Amino acid sequence: MNAPKCFFALALVAALALPVSAQKKEQDRVENSGQVMKEIMNIPDNIPQSVIDKADCVVVLPSVLKFAIGVGGSYGRGVMTCRSGENFQGPWGAPTMMALEGGSFGLQLGGQATDFVLLLMSEGSASAILSSKVKLGGDASAAAGPVGRTASAETDVTMRAEILTYSRARGLFAGISLTGSTLRPDNSANESLYGTKLDAKDIALKGAVPPPPSAKSLLDTLNQRSPKNTSSR
Repeated sequence: MNAPKCFFALALVAALALPVSAQKKEQDRVENSGQVMKEIMNIPDNIPQSVIDKADCVVVLPSVLKFAIGVGGSYGRGVMTCRSGENFQGPWGAPTMMALEGGSFGLQLGGQATDFVLLLMSEGSASAILSSKVKLGGDASAAAGPVGRTASAETDVTMRAEILTYSRARGLFAGISLTGSTLRPDNSANESLYGTKLDAKDIALKGAVPPPPSAKSLLDTLNQRSPKNTSSR
């Protein structure tokens, strides 16, 4: 094979390998999100049952890392899954990829990798986040979520907040304030995961695609732990 043909063949192999590599990366992210959710659900004092049963959607962001820019910042990627069907009454559906960006919580967490779980408690918060970048505590009200299986969702904090936020770091699971952080759809990651351009809202709310195999652990965990939406909407 002469040099030009050899170069063309190598370039073709590299071009084909890139989408496969990117898809595998997002599949791993979905699988990691499922593992995080499963582990958190097995913690004795985890998310209260009455709270998760009222959530329309869940965002899981595994291993969010702090980076040093100015006073510090953080960036993480993960997934968002919503209950399917009218008024979020069906089983948990296909995940859409999400990105979290912010600064203040990076300092609070001391620089280690941290898992985040966000519960979206209203249809408005879900629709807003799936449409564009949303600032937590600004565009959507957010609060540290209550912890403990017997804790009640009928408190001022949980009833007022559109989004409840949790963190797990160094084995400690707790509610945490993510006010000032932003959450947005990761459309390029969705394209890598599903192999085609898809709108985040179509994935999460309209059932545009079936869940990928990599989402099995995540969806099994949520469907077993919270199969029914008890929100009084």
